[in-house]
Amino acid sequence: MINVALSAGADSELGFPAWLRAAHFINLLFMGLLIRSGFEILSSHPRLYWRNDCGPGTEWIRFTKKKVPSEEGAYFARDDECTLSPLISLPGRKNIGIARYWHGVVTTLWILNGLIYVVLLFGTGEWRRIVPTSWSVFPDAWESLKIYAGFGVPSLEHFQPYDALQQLMYFTVVFIAAPLMIATGPVMSPAVVGRFPWYPKLFGGRQAARSLHFLGMAFFAVFTVMHVTLVFVVHPDHNLTQMVLGEADPARFAQALTMTIIGLVGVVVLWLAASYWSLSDLRRSQVIFERLTEPIRRMTVNRLVSRQRSKQVWTEKDISPYHWSNGRHPVGDESPEWGRLRGNDWKDYRLEIGGLVDEPVSLSLDDLRAMPRQTQITMHTCMQGWTGIAKWSGVRLKDVLDLVEKKPGARYVKLTSFGLAQKMHGGKPLEPYYTCLPPEVVEEDETILAFDMNDKPLPLTFGAPLRLRVESIHGYKMIKYIRSIEWVEDYRTEGDGRGGTREDSSYQSFNARI
Repeated sequence: MINVALSAGADSELGFPAWLRAAHFINLLFMGLLIRSGFEILSSHPRLYWRNDCGPGTEWIRFTKKKVPSEEGAYFARDDECTLSPLISLPGRKNIGIARYWHGVVTTLWILNGLIYVVLLFGTGEWRRIVPTSWSVFPDAWESLKIYAGFGVPSLEHFQPYDALQQLMYFTVVFIAAPLMIATGPVMSPAVVGRFPWYPKLFGGRQAARSLHFLGMAFFAVFTVMHVTLVFVVHPDHNLTQMVLGEADPARFAQALTMTIIGLVGVVVLWLAASYWSLSDLRRSQVIFERLTEPIRRMTVNRLVSRQRSKQVWTEKDISPYHWSNGRHPVGDESPEWGRLRGNDWKDYRLEIGGLVDEPVSLSLDDLRAMPRQTQITMHTCMQGWTGIAKWSGVRLKDVLDLVEKKPGARYVKLTSFGLAQKMHGGKPLEPYYTCLPPEVVEEDETILAFDMNDKPLPLTFGAPLRLRVESIHGYKMIKYIRSIEWVEDYRTEGDGRGGTREDSSYQSFNARI
């Protein structure tokens, strides 16, 4: 009895200091931005799986009525995208590139806010408010749950400063759910998965981690709604004044209520303003966010290089029976030259290697096949969320580029496709799809020009006759239907100056490692 009394007395001294109130409010703002940008990312591929191959019918839940035919190439990942209103997602209207920027920046700020909160929590003794110190918390929480289920409210003396059910919930949020979200987030990065193949296996695979990440997001969304609702239901004259003003003073309830409503409205306005600000000038948003996120990438993923081939992470039994794809092969007037080459079974195909080089080189498909071959079974990671495992054979891009002598000042490699972009910034006429790579990506062991997939010539859907494979970056830079390779001085002088067609038109990041 003495220990219980001492514990209750100690807990009764716990208040709501200014740092605690500020951290809660900031957390609400960040959680809304994360959930809303998460909605936009999920809408790009609104299916969740426990398996890495992501085949039709293998999803455990989907948020679309669209049916995926079993024939590869009859339906593309971009066909599966859903459009969400800016009132729901951040930023909305099929802008996953900007959504991923938002998600990355806010995640960093959210983690920083959480670290400050936890440090202060233990540094000030306030940890007792959410860390149970007695097993009695479980039966007490059960009693509270029964009261809430009966639409009642536990009596005021149970709140020291929280009742047992609240304490368990807050402990779960801070020490279980939040760490789970932080741990599963990096699994979305191809650089992390490729460099540390053991890491996604801790969660059952890359898709299992994605599903757990979604479930964590759903938990936070439900918790946030319930938490805010209960603020106005559970002894508001006592608890609301404590949470807003730092002291329990029922006489100041009207003031606390007014401040709470103004604060919540302000948060919602900021959530919506973030969407419409982003959409008002997508290029401006992209430029600003690239400057904000690149330092984060430099500190985290930029030095991570895939080791899937050297570690033999995948075997032939892991090859996906169905592999998603993006982008149809050239048709009609899109590229008559590609059509003629296809009709002649690629016998006249030539890969042109030029740009800032002393002497250009032209290679046939037979020339490429005669070079030292490299085969690798790797996981393709799309920024939309889906994955697929396949066996790719080809030649290292580095070996091909060694056939020419680049001139001084040549710093980036540009690859151009026979195919056209699917859309252009500002509604400009469609131009050939291209991508630029920095030298460090070219030098990676798993950067190859693939002409075979799963021991067969590259299918049309997957980039025949030649495509790029870079296993430490997202698929939007792995150009298909390659026409030419050039050394260029700076990617900023090519196209719209963002580093590739997807960067130019879909506002993706030039750095595709995360």
